[in-house]
Amino acid sequence: QLEVEVVDMNGKTLDGPVRLDVSVIDQNDNRPMFKEGPYVGHVMEGSATGTTVMRMAAFDADDAGTDNALLRYNILRQTPTKPSPNMFYIDPEKGDIVTVVSPALLDRELVIEAKDMGGMDVGLTGTATATILIDDKNDHAPEFTKKEFQATVKEGVTGVIVNLTVGDRDDPATGAWRAVYSIINGNPGQSFEIHTNPQTNEGMLSVVKPLDYEISAFHTLLIKVENEDPLIPDITYGPSSTATVQITVEDVNEGPVFHPNPMAVTKQENIPVGSVVLTVNATDPDTLQHQTIRYSVYKDPAGWLEINPTNGTVGTTAVLDRESPFVHNNVYTALFLAIDSGNPPATGTGTLHITLEDVNDNVPSLYPTLAKVCDDAKDLRVVVLGASDKDLHPNTDPFKFELSKQSGPEKLWRINRLNS
Repeated sequence: QLEVEVVDMNGKTLDGPVRLDVSVIDQNDNRPMFKEGPYVGHVMEGSATGTTVMRMAAFDADDAGTDNALLRYNILRQTPTKPSPNMFYIDPEKGDIVTVVSPALLDRELVIEAKDMGGMDVGLTGTATATILIDDKNDHAPEFTKKEFQATVKEGVTGVIVNLTVGDRDDPATGAWRAVYSIINGNPGQSFEIHTNPQTNEGMLSVVKPLDYEISAFHTLLIKVENEDPLIPDITYGPSSTATVQITVEDVNEGPVFHPNPMAVTKQENIPVGSVVLTVNATDPDTLQHQTIRYSVYKDPAGWLEINPTNGTVGTTAVLDRESPFVHNNVYTALFLAIDSGNPPATGTGTLHITLEDVNDNVPSLYPTLAKVCDDAKDLRVVVLGASDKDLHPNTDPFKFELSKQSGPEKLWRINRLNS
């Protein structure tokens, strides 16, 4: 839009201004451009012919009212070309990509061309790549590779005991392929768990509570496998989606167990050497092996005790002293072993706490034992005496203080009680 006026030599307007419109005639000098990439579409495998996958839209900067911006779309190339090189069709005017044949389980790349001038040979072109992802539908149930699996585990051991393998013809690493395992029978004590290995899709069967051979030497589990995604309506889980696991528990020589443990008994200190403290009792969990048990002293800090290796009778070999540094809070602690006759033998440990009752077996001790006084002292009070006793009440204070018998007619010394 221009404004034109006529002026004289002095710049005075003689006529105008008037508007002059200059219409610019568009030339086809802009190629179509795909600006919204990357272009990715999804279509379910087995979709019906004519299913719309995605829309490709190009932009042309030329005059939209002319053929310079009139676009037509075309598929230049499909990769891969099998099973058909023309699995998809693109609407030449709208750019909608639709299926021509039912998609197989393989992703495709399409090179799309947009041409202006209504698709005439003189038109300019632009291209873009459209990636078509064929989404797997869950039309195959997972199946165990065999109907029965075997596993062996030692009693008392936890961890993975067997990997269950399955086959699934759906697309790997999708919810239609990933397996979910469950134990549907044979696990009343919740001793077993099964989890999916995310890399291999195998079922990892584990013992989570230690098994006892003496309770049950064999276990039979029924395992079911399903997919994360539900199956399509006309597909069901068949007999091959369940399997049996036969588990054999191996016997392990277990150490004897003391009953109770710890053991507690109360005795007076200073009981005669050779006195019976108690008789310990240990049993062997390996009831089917009919083993014998022998006993021995494991830890006896003061060396006061012995045990009969056959019947478990604990006796004293020295005087029990409550005031010993080996006694803590009036309790003396010793440890004993019960050893079975297995090969190799297994050992159990039992703890014995002996609570010692006090006996008046300690004389009081005086303090101080030496006092000094000047021969001309005016203060006749020489010393204040105290006493202590290792025993417990009532075998300790209050104390009674007395002077030994004084020689000579004159009694030079006197003692007075101040307190206990």
